[in-house]
Amino acid sequence: MELTGTPFFLLTVILVPVSITVALLFWGKVGGPQPVRYLTRIVMIMFCQVTAVLMVFVMVNNANLIYGNWDDLLGTGNHVRAVPVVAPVDPAAAAAGGQGAEPAKEPQKVKQSFGGVNDPLVPNDVQRTELKGQVSGVDGEVLVWLPPQYNDPAFKDKKFPVVELIPGYPGSSSTWYGTLKVSEQLKPLMQQGKVAPFILVSPRTKLLNNQDAGCTDIPGKINADAWVTRDVPQMVLDNFRADPSADRWAIAGYSAGAHCAAKLSLAHPNRYRAAIAMSGYNDPAQEPDSLVGKDAKLREANNPVNILKTAPQPPKVALLVSGSKGDGYEDGEAIRAAAKAPTTVQVEEGTGPHTTEQWKKMVPAAFQWLTSVIPVQ
Repeated sequence: MELTGTPFFLLTVILVPVSITVALLFWGKVGGPQPVRYLTRIVMIMFCQVTAVLMVFVMVNNANLIYGNWDDLLGTGNHVRAVPVVAPVDPAAAAAGGQGAEPAKEPQKVKQSFGGVNDPLVPNDVQRTELKGQVSGVDGEVLVWLPPQYNDPAFKDKKFPVVELIPGYPGSSSTWYGTLKVSEQLKPLMQQGKVAPFILVSPRTKLLNNQDAGCTDIPGKINADAWVTRDVPQMVLDNFRADPSADRWAIAGYSAGAHCAAKLSLAHPNRYRAAIAMSGYNDPAQEPDSLVGKDAKLREANNPVNILKTAPQPPKVALLVSGSKGDGYEDGEAIRAAAKAPTTVQVEEGTGPHTTEQWKKMVPAAFQWLTSVIPVQ
């Protein structure tokens, strides 16, 4: 039974009145010594409370898609098949934790099979594939949505821009589609020509058991950077009419995903032209479960401000950073202060809470800004 499926949710709803009914029916029928009667009734009350809490948890999780499946919730999933040495493709990548010194080799093209997402909150036109990362050694699902123009015969020879969508931590590859409603909000704007026809790609980023890899290559542990910036883009290029030019790629994220979006775009200007970061942070240690935040060298190297300060030359990247005071706004100002042309940073102050509902509201305007950087062609 799926964690986010309707059957499990209905089961939790049914259990609440059932537990209360059982307690009422048997409350006065409990026999035995007085301590046994008291203990039995305490168990009945606790069972009622557990069923109620379980129902609320499932409702909140289904609304926000914090945990996509049982493995994510229980911390039993393992998505690291191997941890090969990854050759950096640019100097900034090496500074941010890349390994090795040999030139990166071109991976073999792999045609993927795609199916439905099997999540009632995710639109039916979102596709899912299980990807085995050739460069990173990471395995995980990747969700892809194609713009309305993609299958239009008038665009059959057209290559499309791409945006990678990074969830927060913990978070699911479904959250952008199921909770932030990114495809449902952007589809009419794309049809109206107000937003460029982006291919939207959301990879799994919860790759370790109850630990946040911070979209970073950590020697001997995981190649989370290479997964997001090399394996996933290569899969998109191999299977869809995606524009290979870095000028037509962007990355977006919220919360911990915003940190990933900012630092990956600055570290990989050879892959991304722009980034959207909503309610993020610069210091990886702000996420208590971050492995990067616990390593002084990696912590310093993966701070977007330090990436800018140590870059051989300012990256040609445009950033939109938004957040309320104490929740990403000051971090955005710090990035803007460190940026030099051609890097551009637009910081917007918000007033809302740190919630998916708040980020959902920001999606249309953020992607209209992105279209000003990566325009309709």
